[in-house]
Amino acid sequence: MGRLVFLFACSLLLLVADSTASAAIVEHTFNVQNLTLNRLCNRQVITAVNGSFPGPRIRVREGDTLIVHVFNKSPYNLTIHWHGVFQILSGWADGPNMVTQCPIQPGNKYTYKFKIIKQEGTLWWHAHASALRATVYGALIIRPRTGNSYPFPKPYREVPILLGEWWNANIVDIQNEALALGRGPNVSDAYTINGWPGDLYPCSTNQMYKLKVERGKTYLLRIINAALDNQLFYKIANHKMTVVAVDACYTNRYVTDVVAIAPGQTVDVLLTADQPIGSYYMAARAYASAFGIVPFDTTTTRGVIVYDGAVSSTTPLMPVLPAFNDTPTAHKFYSNLTSLVGGPHWDPVPVKVDHKMFVTIGLALQVCPSNTTCQGPFNGTKLSAAMNNQSFVPPNGLSMLQAFFFNVGGVYTTDFLAKPPVQFDYTNASINSNLPLLFAPKGTKTTKLKFNSTVEMVLQNTAILGVENHPMHLHGFDFHVMAQGFGNYNPATDTNKFNLFDPQMRNTIAVPVGGWAVIRFVANNPGVWFMHCHLDAHLPIGLATAFVVENGPTPATTLPPPPADLPQC
Repeated sequence: MGRLVFLFACSLLLLVADSTASAAIVEHTFNVQNLTLNRLCNRQVITAVNGSFPGPRIRVREGDTLIVHVFNKSPYNLTIHWHGVFQILSGWADGPNMVTQCPIQPGNKYTYKFKIIKQEGTLWWHAHASALRATVYGALIIRPRTGNSYPFPKPYREVPILLGEWWNANIVDIQNEALALGRGPNVSDAYTINGWPGDLYPCSTNQMYKLKVERGKTYLLRIINAALDNQLFYKIANHKMTVVAVDACYTNRYVTDVVAIAPGQTVDVLLTADQPIGSYYMAARAYASAFGIVPFDTTTTRGVIVYDGAVSSTTPLMPVLPAFNDTPTAHKFYSNLTSLVGGPHWDPVPVKVDHKMFVTIGLALQVCPSNTTCQGPFNGTKLSAAMNNQSFVPPNGLSMLQAFFFNVGGVYTTDFLAKPPVQFDYTNASINSNLPLLFAPKGTKTTKLKFNSTVEMVLQNTAILGVENHPMHLHGFDFHVMAQGFGNYNPATDTNKFNLFDPQMRNTIAVPVGGWAVIRFVANNPGVWFMHCHLDAHLPIGLATAFVVENGPTPATTLPPPPADLPQC
């Protein structure tokens, strides 16, 4: 009997040891500073990490602890956001400026430390202060724990594809000028694939991303839209792609020849090199949902896939990309994805809803200050943006999360409206003749949530100053996309469209142009969690809000104190 007990104890110890061994501490150092690059016939100074653009690729496994020491040697205030990471009980590491931390000031440092819990797939990291994420970004790859496998055949190779934007100017100056004048920022000069613009741009024949493949092999492309202000179509000539995950959530396999991807989103696709040996362009250009209303970069970036054995003199085949305003193609892709039920880290749809919200999202106006030159849509106005007619302004002096933890008043309020203050025909352009409706007051309003409560939110686009597809990103949680459509949301009929079995899960939803999307999430993580439009032109003018999630009933569901080196304002 004693021998049996001893053997059982040994087996238990081995299990624990194996579980512990499968989790590691992964440590990186980020030196953020100026970097001079040659692009598009220009020498341009950018802000970059460790002298590379894009920045370092981080690889971890589910269960690992990630530690990143950030040294700010740039001339700008800085934070880093780990886009899509849950940050369970580690909200101090989430990174949005003045929401979870004060910025890391020039010459200072901060260590981000957090555990990767119940997540695997493609995420990314980026600056979350000013417009620095134009060049301060990189991939965050989360593989399964050792011994676990993907829910699809193991690919021959994994390849990050980071889609970005490039300006022949200082992006911080561009944003500051736009904010001062109350207009949109200047459009980018190029798009990029893994930092390279491609051969359609001047002085860029040799600045094109090249992927070498072997015929018959299957590759996992981890596609990330790191662009500041543009949704993108991505295609590879003569090749199909099979979607297997979005935003680090596994999906049922979906075969497509085009990927639509909004800023902040990630899409994992399997690509089989099954075409005749040769060279094939991959290409990306804008999906411009506000075509004819909002200026955008009309250029095309491309890289090239070269099969092993291809003749170098052969001209690569070029894919036919969708039209800039091809909303049907974008919507078909966005709305046809579904979750892999029973797959790793899959969560069923919460049925009981505790907190219902109907939230309008779109542009707005603010009055131009006296003795100021403004270039807003109307005389005497500046461009603004709002959710439920409330334009978000971050606090100064203390972050929202510090105010939450230390119970400091006057930093934010918890009276964000659960429905619009005025009901109107949201997607009818005639509302623009009702001038008072276009102005949104500024404030730092949040929604207070009970721990573990379920939230259902209808996100309704408005036609104020024009309809547009808005990518909305929620920090700290994934959500189920219950349904999406065009026009005004109608609860009497549109609830019948809810997918209660296998809706896609995301952290960033591209709300259809002139339409709506319904999401659900469980507020099971105490702290302050930002929600905002991931178009950089719209975040600083107010298209944001935040959720304040109360602590749970036990120490294991209570936000711990801030780290000692948390930056101070």
